[in-house]
Amino acid sequence: MKIKPLQDRVVVKRLPAETTTKGGIVIPDKAAEKSTQGEVCAVGDGVPLDSGELRPLTVKVGDRVLFGQYAGTEVKIDGEDYLIVKESDILAVLDNAEVEEKAA
Repeated sequence: MKIKPLQDRVVVKRLPAETTTKGGIVIPDKAAEKSTQGEVCAVGDGVPLDSGELRPLTVKVGDRVLFGQYAGTEVKIDGEDYLIVKESDILAVLDNAEVEEKAA
């Protein structure tokens, strides 16, 4: 992937949503909501401060993050779908890599 986000923007690869409920009901792809979890693929240089310095971003490449349902802009690069979001649209960084999004 050859993309460098600007300033406080972050490129995220959306993780697939869970398609089976705890009760074993399979949710069809068209009825399933988009996943709100993703993996950070690229980060910008940071936010320019009034002093002219750059404040580095809190997230880094490889972090698993949680973001809003309608956050960011979807783009397709080299046949892959990515999401470009501002750092402020990222709600949390998930510590445990085994945390999975629950189906409805």
